[in-house]
Amino acid sequence: MITLQGQVLETLLSGGFICKTTDELGFNFLQNDENYRNVDQQLNLMNRCIATASDGQVLFCAYQSIDETERRAVSVQFREITNALLPLIEWLVLVQEAKGDNAPLTEGKVVRLNEIQSVIEDTPAFTEQLAKIAKYSVFNSTSSVVDAQLKLIFKRLVDLGYLLRPNPETQIYLATGKIDYLFEVIRFIDDSENLNLAQQAEQAIEQGDLL
Repeated sequence: MITLQGQVLETLLSGGFICKTTDELGFNFLQNDENYRNVDQQLNLMNRCIATASDGQVLFCAYQSIDETERRAVSVQFREITNALLPLIEWLVLVQEAKGDNAPLTEGKVVRLNEIQSVIEDTPAFTEQLAKIAKYSVFNSTSSVVDAQLKLIFKRLVDLGYLLRPNPETQIYLATGKIDYLFEVIRFIDDSENLNLAQQAEQAIEQGDLL
């Protein structure tokens, strides 16, 4: 039987993100300094290391040093994230507006699909925005029905690791630490390129002019 340390290593090396929501046992295991060092040392043998986001509340695997081979791999990963940024930002803003929250979605927050659906169906502007989001290639919905669009988007976000569905019998989801990591990526790009991505998405939703 694989040990907890082995499970943590397997998760990190497979590109997974460890936080209290996705893997509380693994997260608590890495809060121990000795366990953290042991895992990090094993990763170092493969030119990897433990990286963190959101003040240490999210842990993932990164390259320890980067040469041409690693640079190509990192470029592919970063391109995949950036290509999905706009749809994800639009979805996050839509959920925040539909929930009536002042703060954005973060790790551990509950998202009830049925509640979101009810608000969106009662708000034409939200319905229109959802239809636009659902058509992005990352979701690729062909449905014109809010229920089907939302279920596909939520399923895809679970597959991508941004949401967790603890009970398959209910439509209740939890945001994972990967969303916090996404916000750090957005801030990094904004700081580097001065793009103001989040603000652009919010303005576009208000104006209804996103493709």
